[in-house]
Amino acid sequence: MDSSCRPSTKGQKLYFELSLKINPNMADVISEICFENLPCEGVILAEEAYKDLEMVSTTEGTLKIFLTDNADVKGVLSEQRNLLKSRGFSDEDLGSWEYVLEEKENQDWSQKWKEKWDVTHVSEKITVAPDWIDYTPKAKDEVIIKLEPGCAFGTGTHATTQLCMLAIERYLKAGEAVADIGMGSGILAICAKKFGAGYVYGCDNDETVIDVAKENAHKNGVECKFELNTADKIEEKFDFVLANILHNVLAEIMSDLKNIMKDNGILVLSGILDEKKQVVLDAISRCGLVLLEESHMNQWTSFVVRREK
Repeated sequence: MDSSCRPSTKGQKLYFELSLKINPNMADVISEICFENLPCEGVILAEEAYKDLEMVSTTEGTLKIFLTDNADVKGVLSEQRNLLKSRGFSDEDLGSWEYVLEEKENQDWSQKWKEKWDVTHVSEKITVAPDWIDYTPKAKDEVIIKLEPGCAFGTGTHATTQLCMLAIERYLKAGEAVADIGMGSGILAICAKKFGAGYVYGCDNDETVIDVAKENAHKNGVECKFELNTADKIEEKFDFVLANILHNVLAEIMSDLKNIMKDNGILVLSGILDEKKQVVLDAISRCGLVLLEESHMNQWTSFVVRREK
């Protein structure tokens, strides 16, 4: 997706296509695993066919993953699946992970992959557009975020990201200091800045996404500070904190997130499968945070909480 994350296949005669059966709810998480652990250049989440405006077929539940060589796919998938299970995911959560690996002729699949992306209207006011699409705003005050969907998690199309963006639209006040913990592509930090945040800080524990986020901020004409860091090492305090991370990680770092919030500060928590929400609710309760809102989208949950004085 972003050029810094995709080796070029220019001049390459062959590539490898991995078809992986998954739980569709985990598509973005598993895609990120493929980018981080395999020689992966792109992922198609689902291909759909329509007839007379009705969908007649879909590949939802099967990731199509494009690789530059036939690396140790079996070993990587086994290791990463066991890691996710150790973090509380069940076999049902993950799907079967049965796969087929095929050698293919290089037919400029990367351009065809781009054709699968379209403009995403998150709300009447928020639109995410791939930067190769020439999008014309529909309203004067429309917030448009341009980015090239990359190996960094957070392309604007997934429910977890959209839930966070909707919370920004509802709760963020102009001039507030914002932290985006595990910022991935930087999309939430960029969104916050476009909604009037005074200062925006983003951090991630994956150094490969830092340049991606910086490039996306530059494309959108906004200034954000992005760096390699984790919540427990941050000394600043923020009015508004975003954390779109897996449920088990949210539970582990909840006290760290509370520590970087100002009194009466807002925390948006997302990346939570509906059936895992109690894990996060328990952590919210342990830390004495006040639940303001619970939202749902496509089997995903988000929470908005406040730190009281």
